Amino acid sequence: MPAPQTHYFEVGVALSGFAQDYTDVKMPVWAPGSYLVREYAKNVEGFRATGANGQALAVEKIDKNTWRVRHPKQADFKVAYRVYAFELSVRTSFLDADHGYLNGSSVFVYPALNKGLASTVTVQPAAGWAQVSTALRAAPGSAKFTYKAASYDELADSPIEIGNQKLLQFTANGTVHQVAMYGTYQVDENRLLADMQKICEGAQAVVGQNPLDHYLFIVHNLERGGGGLEHLYSTTLEVSRTAYNTEAGYKGFLRLAAHEYFHLWNVKRIRPVALGPFDYDKENYTHMLWVSEGMTEYFANLINERTGYYDQQGYLDHLASTIGTVENTPGNKVQSASEASFDAWIKYYRPNENSPNTGISYYDKGETIGLVLDLMIINATQGQKHLDDVFRLLYDTYYKKLGRGFTDQEYQDAVATVAGRRFDDFFKQSVYGTKTVDYATAFGYAGLGFSSAPANPNGSAGATFSNRTGRLLVTGVERDGAAWTDGLNVNDEVLLINGTAPGEESAKALQGGAVGAPLKLQVRRDGLPRELTLTYRTDPDQRFKIEPLPSPTATQQKVLAKWLGK
Repeated sequence: MPAPQTHYFEVGVALSGFAQDYTDVKMPVWAPGSYLVREYAKNVEGFRATGANGQALAVEKIDKNTWRVRHPKQADFKVAYRVYAFELSVRTSFLDADHGYLNGSSVFVYPALNKGLASTVTVQPAAGWAQVSTALRAAPGSAKFTYKAASYDELADSPIEIGNQKLLQFTANGTVHQVAMYGTYQVDENRLLADMQKICEGAQAVVGQNPLDHYLFIVHNLERGGGGLEHLYSTTLEVSRTAYNTEAGYKGFLRLAAHEYFHLWNVKRIRPVALGPFDYDKENYTHMLWVSEGMTEYFANLINERTGYYDQQGYLDHLASTIGTVENTPGNKVQSASEASFDAWIKYYRPNENSPNTGISYYDKGETIGLVLDLMIINATQGQKHLDDVFRLLYDTYYKKLGRGFTDQEYQDAVATVAGRRFDDFFKQSVYGTKTVDYATAFGYAGLGFSSAPANPNGSAGATFSNRTGRLLVTGVERDGAAWTDGLNVNDEVLLINGTAPGEESAKALQGGAVGAPLKLQVRRDGLPRELTLTYRTDPDQRFKIEPLPSPTATQQKVLAKWLGK
């Protein structure tokens, strides 16, 4: 990276022992853990190849992400290319004058028929940069910043942070964990490391086995940040640099850390059969992201409760809010959790204005399914087993013994083995179908009451609005609401509200009114004015509440204690 301010990584690859006349070299189209085809090859420039004596070799690009290098009678050859990297996210790569972040699948190519080959990687930082942070192990006896990977999968799954990041460290369950902090931030580092240690130990307690001999958190502290991506021995987190300044923001960071850290079991080692070995050329479809992501989110929040970062009511309030998010999304009745998982490639990462009407987040829906399934298992086993035991069984059976992922049916079988009974109707109706889960019964097992009330006592217009550059625009229309039925469209510009220009007072009518009352609008659509009359409808949204019952039985108390780890 001789000129980082230009945002180009310079990459050279030496390949040895390829006796055929040509070798196809590929770049992935997606990054494991982020289910969208991102076309990383679009950022590649100047792809060239040379033989052992430096002579140019013929290169032909045969499809969007494959280069055919012709090297007759030359088993050893080199390729070189540049990668433009100026999208700072956890799933892409980035390089500027301050630092570099390299996500392997968006930078490194691989020989198409030989993903399993081992490799060594030497990083040459820009002038003035002194640190390289990666979960790749150092290659013994090699130059500084030289690392080894057992296969392309390991190389692609080991992001690299390059620059002058600050290095912190803690030990959890006997394993050294390093934290590479890029960017400006203000936090009590001793508190942060102690809390991250508790989170990691709480996560390890779920499965009960520690597969690590090292681990790396790469943390990007940015003006705006949020999100993470899991890897086999590391994770990358993006966080707002001011998040640590408030208790809510600080705990939000801990929840993010817990989510990505728990992935080192759930997804990286306990995985659906479709998610590995990876096909980097195309979508890898699974119906199980509600487990891989949704139950990871469930455990991330439960780990925060078990380690004391939620109090009991705070955790129950979080669950009530998540249930509200799911049940108040119209698409929850259209798309099942399994369908949301399968269609992640074309829907979740490519939302449009109609997405809330047609789909549901497998993160949120998976968390609610995990919650109910956990309580069902605890109740069925009279407080002896819980969802943790399902993941322990999956880890032992499919990761350690069989060395593969599990099928959809095998996941259901594992639940049945732990629970001592089958929940086939539950899976059919509420995982592969859209039937609302029985929250009240599930919470009742733990001596908790579950109730709901209208979120809005007034009628609703069934639409969302936003002021954009002085124009009041319709940004969303809710399925079967007033706007949906009476013909208001997304992108309509509101000109008049009940005969009055949009203003602070007149805009209140857009937030609701008496059920059955009219809302008269003049809008501009396709450059032309149009008159519409909406009739306020009952707002279907509900607000949920979970709270302890006044006199729980001994059995209910046992279920509650098992669930929350008391």
